[in-house]
Amino acid sequence: MSTLALKNENKKTADKRPLPRLSGFGRVLPGLALTGVITALALWLSDIPALSHLGLSALTLAIVIGMVVGNTVYPAAKPWCEDGVTLAKQRLLRLGIILYGLRLTFAQIADVGATGIVIDALMLCSTFALACWLGQRVFKLDRDTAMLIGAGSSICGAAAVMATEPVLNAKAEKVTVAVATVVIFGTAAIFLYPWLWHLNAQYHWLSFTAAQFGIYTGSTVHEVAQVVAAGQGVSPDAENAAVIAKMIRVMMLAPFLLLLSGWKSRKEVQQGGQNAGMRNITIPWFALLFILVAAFNSLNILPHSWIPSLITLDTVLLAMAMAALGLTTHMSALRQAGLKPMLLAALLFIWLIVGGAGINQLVQHLFG
Repeated sequence: MSTLALKNENKKTADKRPLPRLSGFGRVLPGLALTGVITALALWLSDIPALSHLGLSALTLAIVIGMVVGNTVYPAAKPWCEDGVTLAKQRLLRLGIILYGLRLTFAQIADVGATGIVIDALMLCSTFALACWLGQRVFKLDRDTAMLIGAGSSICGAAAVMATEPVLNAKAEKVTVAVATVVIFGTAAIFLYPWLWHLNAQYHWLSFTAAQFGIYTGSTVHEVAQVVAAGQGVSPDAENAAVIAKMIRVMMLAPFLLLLSGWKSRKEVQQGGQNAGMRNITIPWFALLFILVAAFNSLNILPHSWIPSLITLDTVLLAMAMAALGLTTHMSALRQAGLKPMLLAALLFIWLIVGGAGINQLVQHLFG
């Protein structure tokens, strides 16, 4: 082989080599830096009066900017940034939710109380049952796909989908489809719910206070992060009530998974399956820690001068999580999901908005 041919062969081999991977903190630094830059831009834009008057909070702007970057230049930077973006979307989000407890006290949680628990339970059961019935009977989807979409819509979005997957032993492509529907409609809710609040305030269709609208938001919007962003677009009272109602809903994930696992085990026993038995259950510990932090905050132990700085830190963490969520939201997910799963998720989204409003009004009237 000639020297020139050997050089060309070596060049081709080098081109096929995987990109070098950083180690340790260096692996997550580029992604964290990217989400940090998007967060700084979102925080700066949120202080512009023209944008703040539109209800565009820092969290909403962070996800919008993240989606723009994610569908344009981010794919080229993904090999270096993916680890840090994943960390922001998962770990920083959970840390942000835990620290969110510093904004709340048990007195505020008690205001949501039994009303929020009943509403969340009714929304979870009705939405999941509707998903199973529509998915299998109307759209002829397989059981796992319908259940995964139902879990994501009825409890806590992608986290519920991922937690339900090992219970059902579902295939990876079905999980991807379910997560795509959650991201698409949950992201739409971030912008839709503040708009619905302002429309209702103008036309007085339903008797919602800001706190009651927050419970409605927390009981019907998919992801925790999306609830925070949607609530922030309404008012602080709505945001606080939304997060409390959502965290109650998130904590229902553990009993839901236990019941689902028991049902699956009985089905396998009836069918003579070899893998019957209880599966690993994912407990949302961050939701429990959120309650503990709120309880700690209720004791007034922390110096009051610390609270504003910690709340600012919390906002930054949540905005970075929003930016990461935007970066990983791709328009191709619409095509990947397919028509039938998208139609199912769309009908569930309509139920969450319309049926959720009805259930919220009914329960709040009964408990009021």
